[in-house]
Amino acid sequence: MSRPRVILTDIEGTTSSISFVKNVLFPYARTALPGFVRSHGQEPQVRRWLDAVATEIAASACDDAVIVETLQGWIDQDRKHTALKALQGMIWDAGYRNGDYTAHLYPEVAAALGGWHAAGIPLYVYSSGSVAAQKLFFAYSDAGDLTGLFSGHFDTEVGGKREAPSYTRIAAAIKQAPRDILFLSDVVEELDAARDAGLQTVLIDRLPDYPMPRTGEATHGHTRAENFEQITL
Repeated sequence: MSRPRVILTDIEGTTSSISFVKNVLFPYARTALPGFVRSHGQEPQVRRWLDAVATEIAASACDDAVIVETLQGWIDQDRKHTALKALQGMIWDAGYRNGDYTAHLYPEVAAALGGWHAAGIPLYVYSSGSVAAQKLFFAYSDAGDLTGLFSGHFDTEVGGKREAPSYTRIAAAIKQAPRDILFLSDVVEELDAARDAGLQTVLIDRLPDYPMPRTGEATHGHTRAENFEQITL
């Protein structure tokens, strides 16, 4: 692996535990959705996404209660839908600001990110969570506000994470050659797509999230690291 000029990182399973998202953030949003929609459903920035869900389920005039039920079902399915992610981000905003929780980071992550930033390597985030949710996550992390470390954020509005053109678009957006970008993720299929687009890749294979280590053919040929300290630039 050549020294990257840019590092692009996933969040869930990469900087942070999968269990935090599934056991804290998802249930919080699911519980809060009905009240949030009742209170804010007519605000333009919320209505936009509720109407997008109504269109998705072919029920443009459906009651908000039906939309909420649909969204809760998508949360249960862990569906990567842009409208859901945007609404979840708005709900999580309140949770973070109220101090209901802080975002989990693995112990070495903050120091590693800080070190790369100090070394002059721009850091970007690409996650299925909305850009707003990503910023909240790092603003209210276990290690404090880390938002100053990042040069930009990308979500599924740029495209799916298992689709190579998404990474091509990111490279164009940050004006870097794909070969100069290192993508970190715990999902092999995402790394495959990034590699197809010409990016360098490292599989983050954390034992708390993946008790059966992925080695050999299971890595799909990607460099494997169990934590950020094992990444050699």
